[in-house]
Amino acid sequence: MSVLPDPGASRAVLIGSSQFDHLEQLPAVANNLTALAEALSLPTSWGLAPQNCVVVSNPASNDEVMAELRSAVEQAHDTLLVYYAGHGLIDLQNALQLALPKSRQGWVGSALPYDWLRQAVLAGPADRHVLVLDCCFGGLALGTMAGTPGLADQASVEGSYLLAAASETSYALAPPGETYTAFTGELLEVLRLGIPGGPELLELDAVYRHLRLSLGAKARPMPQARNRNTSARLALGRNRAFLPGLPIGASVGSDSVRRAWPAPDGVRTAEGFTARLREVRETSGLTQKAVSQRSGGRISEGSVRTLLNRETLPRTWTAVPAFLSACGVPDEQVKQWHAAWTRLRAEQPSAMGAVQPSDGQVTEPATTRGAAWRRLTGRIGRSKPR
Repeated sequence: MSVLPDPGASRAVLIGSSQFDHLEQLPAVANNLTALAEALSLPTSWGLAPQNCVVVSNPASNDEVMAELRSAVEQAHDTLLVYYAGHGLIDLQNALQLALPKSRQGWVGSALPYDWLRQAVLAGPADRHVLVLDCCFGGLALGTMAGTPGLADQASVEGSYLLAAASETSYALAPPGETYTAFTGELLEVLRLGIPGGPELLELDAVYRHLRLSLGAKARPMPQARNRNTSARLALGRNRAFLPGLPIGASVGSDSVRRAWPAPDGVRTAEGFTARLREVRETSGLTQKAVSQRSGGRISEGSVRTLLNRETLPRTWTAVPAFLSACGVPDEQVKQWHAAWTRLRAEQPSAMGAVQPSDGQVTEPATTRGAAWRRLTGRIGRSKPR
């Protein structure tokens, strides 16, 4: 079964070296970091909050990298993603080294040993790990990043999925004049646009296969991958090309039953619950105002906004089904949401915040309210004009 990480229990550490004192410059790496952090924060991707996605750009030392990495490792209980872009170096023991700005080819201790990163990742409580290496082994012409045999084998981590830009026999490119490196540029396209004809979720194996096809079609190096313990079913996000969002104003009808709606499966935190609700709205194609209108007045536009931006679990259930039904989620799936809300409420009582507007602003439709008001005013003698 495909798994989309809970953003509240997941972390990402994006490491990149683009400026070097002794190696070729890689300006595209800086763009990689910014764009990938933005992509992982999208509602259709992991929906990571900024504090859960740390960018380490041109670190001054190994200690700086490891401090950020250890913090993320300790906090990640669902999924941990670690990305590195820059030059890769191979030491005299044929071990992988990740270049930092002051690294030199052949200088022992001038780069970050990959094994340090590997051991730090393994020490944490996360159920799943994703390692993405867009790196070279240094000392080559401007705009290229060299590959070497066995990179994925050197970098493998049990219980994890590794995506490596360098194939066994070719180069991994940072093409001159392009915004991103070749590998990361294609990865960003997948996260932003999806895979036509692909699965509902961007499972890692599906992403890997698509990257090989798209990079191969451009006569660019083929990436490689290693999978440990079913991590291939982990998803980087929703496939935006799987099914277009329902146009605003379109009829829900039977189409909503066939639509692949985000589900709360695997959600562990209140933050994750809210993130999935945001995915529902994104999938529906409706604005917050349109959701309110389609609810027949049961949930106001302000309540929708509050529901989708809260950091705690809704204290009461009433706003959630009104929102889901207005988006077009079938009743059977609404029951799944209620089960998830009930489970989280029992497991994480601390996640239940004070009553927010979304909890108390679910109302009866205006027509029902008007009838009730007329009955009330009639009883107290104010139903006739004065």
